[in-house]
Amino acid sequence: MRSRAVFAGALLSSALVSGGWYVERGLTQETSAATDGGQLFDEVFDAVSKKYVDTLSDSVLYTDAAAGLVDELHDPHSEYLSPALYARLNESTSGRYVGIGTQVDLRDGWVTVVAPLPGGPAIAAGIRPGDRIADVNGQSMRGVAIEAVQKALRGTPGSSVRLTVERQGAPAPLTFTLTRREIDVHSAQHAMLLPNGVGYVALLIFSETSERELEHAVDSLSKAGMRSLILDLRENPGGLLEEGVGVADLFLDPGQRIVTMRGRTPDVTHDYSDHAAQRWPALPIAVLVDSNTASAAEIVSGALQDHDRAVILGTTTYGKGSAQSVFPLPSGGAVKLTTALWYTPSGRSINRPRPDEDPFTADTTGPKPRYKTDAGRTVLGGGGITPDALVPVGGDSLTVRLLSPLTAPQLLADSAVAIAARLETGVGSQRALFDRAASLAHPRR
Repeated sequence: MRSRAVFAGALLSSALVSGGWYVERGLTQETSAATDGGQLFDEVFDAVSKKYVDTLSDSVLYTDAAAGLVDELHDPHSEYLSPALYARLNESTSGRYVGIGTQVDLRDGWVTVVAPLPGGPAIAAGIRPGDRIADVNGQSMRGVAIEAVQKALRGTPGSSVRLTVERQGAPAPLTFTLTRREIDVHSAQHAMLLPNGVGYVALLIFSETSERELEHAVDSLSKAGMRSLILDLRENPGGLLEEGVGVADLFLDPGQRIVTMRGRTPDVTHDYSDHAAQRWPALPIAVLVDSNTASAAEIVSGALQDHDRAVILGTTTYGKGSAQSVFPLPSGGAVKLTTALWYTPSGRSINRPRPDEDPFTADTTGPKPRYKTDAGRTVLGGGGITPDALVPVGGDSLTVRLLSPLTAPQLLADSAVAIAARLETGVGSQRALFDRAASLAHPRR
């Protein structure tokens, strides 16, 4: 039994130290607490292995123990990945996979549709942003790791999948049967030139090609006569940190800080700064955000706001300001752990503890800490990115159109035209754009 305890301790230790980030001291110092902990695990393992009503193999018990250890961190972004889930991890950022065409995330323990992708089976069937996926093919998705959800939604081309969805305001759950097909996600969508020389680009996600796609879209619009740009990051759940840094780099000057990552250990504490001269230094920019703008999209918004490079419009963003590292294990699986938090150039923490209320109406009423941009403008902290002009959902028809999920190119074009008309972004400088944005602003707290 002692040998089995040693093996269990080695397995669980490897899951923690494979990234070189934790408990080196604990491996070199014998303490009574460590010994008691090992003995406790040994005793519980022995009792379950020999006396539980169902017979479970040792390998299953060890795997469940490892997963349970990470689950007890109570961090929705940290999890044990089985070899099958780890093998699928790269699919979420490669831009190509077979599935139903949805961006999903865990929101308050629920698998929530952040955005159905244009042209995919989900949007064609009527699935909407904010829908909660209760089960897939009869299997409950409540509290399930996001990688497991993606595995359930994806499959072979032509296969079907049945979803039960809970929708706010619907009297009963909705059922959808969808046919999977290959999804080729382009990050930059709906690039168009609007009246008065206003360019518009929606960036749906930060995948491997986001920086390149956005650069091409802005170049094309510039050649067509664009004099100002609306960059739409609403419903953008984030993605690759490197692509977020790369997108911000397109609009900033060399040496300007983009984001700082601060963690427990020096190897995960790092400053990311601009390296290349910006391509369009005289181009006024407005960035649209909402409560579903998260992660890398918040890094871009925060950097452009802190350096006075863009005016931010919409509602306070989600506040997903933590970085996860994936540590491969010899077993073929991996452990994904939160290892750092992100901070904007002015020092604001992007991370926001989840409130008890619905996160989609999470603009808080309490006072927020204040920070200064490069030009001395006041911006607000407290988690997420608070826009320069808060435009809450509701009120007049314009604000509803500004913040409503966009499900068709014409609605998207109408929304962008309305923004351009209110801000008059076809002329003037970035400074003038900040001044004009004040006319939309509700009091910021």
